[in-house]
Amino acid sequence: MNHPTSPKILLFLLIFCFSFSAIAQKSSKFKIIAFFTGKNDMAHVSFVKEANQWFPAMAKKHDFEYDTTSNWTNMNANFLAKYQVVLFLDTRPEDSSQREAFENYMKNGGAWMGFHFSAFALNQSAFPQNWNWYHDEFLGSGQYSGNTWRPTSAMLRVDAKHEATKNLPKTFKSQPNEWYKWENNLRTNPNINILLSVDSTSFPLGTGPKAHEIWHQGDYPVAWTNKNYKMIYVNMGHNDMDYEHKYGKDVKTLSNTFDNEHQNQLIIDGLLWLGKQKNAKQKK
Repeated sequence: MNHPTSPKILLFLLIFCFSFSAIAQKSSKFKIIAFFTGKNDMAHVSFVKEANQWFPAMAKKHDFEYDTTSNWTNMNANFLAKYQVVLFLDTRPEDSSQREAFENYMKNGGAWMGFHFSAFALNQSAFPQNWNWYHDEFLGSGQYSGNTWRPTSAMLRVDAKHEATKNLPKTFKSQPNEWYKWENNLRTNPNINILLSVDSTSFPLGTGPKAHEIWHQGDYPVAWTNKNYKMIYVNMGHNDMDYEHKYGKDVKTLSNTFDNEHQNQLIIDGLLWLGKQKNAKQKK
């Protein structure tokens, strides 16, 4: 004999289902911590300021949490454990204990996105290549070996076989940027998956005045992942500035990294992939 379900039981079931759904939705939100220095190079300072306005707006839209710190002593196990994704907006940790904490974080399933100068290393500079795991294994790039100048836009070719690039066209025009080249050939590294590279239609790329800062040919990856880690590096993050003029203490920003629909799509899709995917090492 069938018994009709009472209104009270139906109400309880509805409340339970709604509460469970809300808890599940809340638990799916991930937290990002962005480390930055924000000093010295005015183009990097401009990018950091822009990023720390743009990311909070995207956090509200895409349901993640965004925190920032310029205190690199926070690069420790207890602090990092609160976050699913780490960003390096401009620089890298220099202290050995901070480097060890970041390496352990990444090897234990943490996720990372780095911009522009965060990959820079050059011996006989203020940022020497003295962190082999980060530059050779993790990034795969080795030392910086050159750049274009002045900051200019480039046509970028897309490998759409990745969650971070699946919503991009085959090619798109970037925002102005200082483009880097690297010591190592990333194409020959089996762990590196190149997402974006400079398209041949970009050449000549750069305006000089130094001849070696104008590229006329070659293969230049500008965004990639490492198959052994949850990471994405993107070379963007150097705004064009009015270097010839100063207005008091300030230098005018002439371009903004986040004024580009396709670049923004890459970054957001990349963050959502980093925040929600499970590390391959954890699946084993």
